[in-house]
Amino acid sequence: MAQRLIKIVLPEERGKEAQELLRERENISFWQEELADGSSVISVLADSRSSEEIMDLLEQKYRGLSGFQIVLLPVEASVPHVEKEKTERANAVAAEGEKARLRISREELYSDIADGAELSKVYISMMILATVVAAIGLMKDNVAVIIGAMVIAPFLGPNVALALSANLADRGLGFSALRTLLSGILVVLLLSAGMGYLFDPNPDIHEIAARTSLDLSDIILAFASGCAGVIAFTTGTSAAVIGVMVAVALLPPLTVCGLMLGAGWIPESIAAFLLFLNNIICINLAGVMTFLIQGVSPRAWWEADRAKKSTRWALALWSLILLALAVVIYLWQTEL
Repeated sequence: MAQRLIKIVLPEERGKEAQELLRERENISFWQEELADGSSVISVLADSRSSEEIMDLLEQKYRGLSGFQIVLLPVEASVPHVEKEKTERANAVAAEGEKARLRISREELYSDIADGAELSKVYISMMILATVVAAIGLMKDNVAVIIGAMVIAPFLGPNVALALSANLADRGLGFSALRTLLSGILVVLLLSAGMGYLFDPNPDIHEIAARTSLDLSDIILAFASGCAGVIAFTTGTSAAVIGVMVAVALLPPLTVCGLMLGAGWIPESIAAFLLFLNNIICINLAGVMTFLIQGVSPRAWWEADRAKKSTRWALALWSLILLALAVVIYLWQTEL
């Protein structure tokens, strides 16, 4: 199990009090250091699943105290290992029905996801490169090239951030994620439409034709991608491979939409765009649901209450949009 080093900075006279709080907890080790200005630094070594509870306990106790600060650091290894067996206290908590945390701390999760929600030159550059590679792979009917494009495409970050913003009722994160996501979509559409106009691709190419139809498997794929993306972030595992899975559902159909639009194949372009909309809705709906199941919520009770309402609204909104889209897709296919 991954470990974290928690550094707690306190006024010197509060150091012993904090140590007493930590002694009540099992399966952690801690030690105290002194700073030149007289402050105390208590270092706590704990597993990643316990770090949020420890930080919440200390933040609740010392919130507003001058000089108080918490710093969380990843740990590559430690000797001897912290014991992993359940203690009597952990069994008592489990008996009360509290969910065991199977994820990293809220603060660590937020920091990782917020970085992926920022609109930057690197993001735009990677999106341009991914679009060019994907468009060439689609026109050449080359699966390997298309997969290469999905490795490049940074679609995972803003989608997971958008889902997290609903669970935390964080408007700032939501607006940032939405701006980044829409910018990426616009880049893909404009660039692929230009390439479609220049190269006039054939809509009968297998890899292109596969993105102009929609069935149940596409919905399942999008839901699985959203769940996998969130789990990758919340467990602290590498999101690189999962990002490819999300890009599978988003980049190819959006690129096909642009290619067909630029080449003048309007019905095929609309069909690909409907597939893209279905996938992005399912990914975000699955993301919100997965965060909810994993118990990701704000620390303060007043923020938690607002977050519950925000999560309900997000689930209802994404579900209604998906239902409306299903009706549109049915009517579209019926007319065809």
